[in-house]
Amino acid sequence: MRVVIDTNIMVSAYLGGALKAIIVSWNSGKFTLVVSDAISNEYHDVLRRSKFQIEQTELDDFFAFLLDKAEFVIPLETINVITNDPSDNKFIEAAIAGKAKLIVSGDNHLLEIRSFRDIPIITAKEFIKRLES
Repeated sequence: MRVVIDTNIMVSAYLGGALKAIIVSWNSGKFTLVVSDAISNEYHDVLRRSKFQIEQTELDDFFAFLLDKAEFVIPLETINVITNDPSDNKFIEAAIAGKAKLIVSGDNHLLEIRSFRDIPIITAKEFIKRLES
């Protein structure tokens, strides 16, 4: 299963708790993470925030893991479906370019549209349920 994961979910999964199951499932090959450079850069920018107090070596390890395990795509189409927060469109663009089957998000702008071109947009809780079944 090919999946795009919004930054808020990836950061929460990285920091631990219930969403850590997403990273564990990704590492074990239960799904392929699809990312674009824009998504990877956003992951990096958010995880580097001082409020998270993540050591640089830990960040380096995570991004080495991302480069090794994720499938990077180059979106060829510009999408403008989310007008309230246009930066969220990058997740849809990557999903289309990467032929993803799901977008996982906690962002209301994405969740409100529910799906785009037959790509469902679901919560992390729903995604974890799918991974478990």
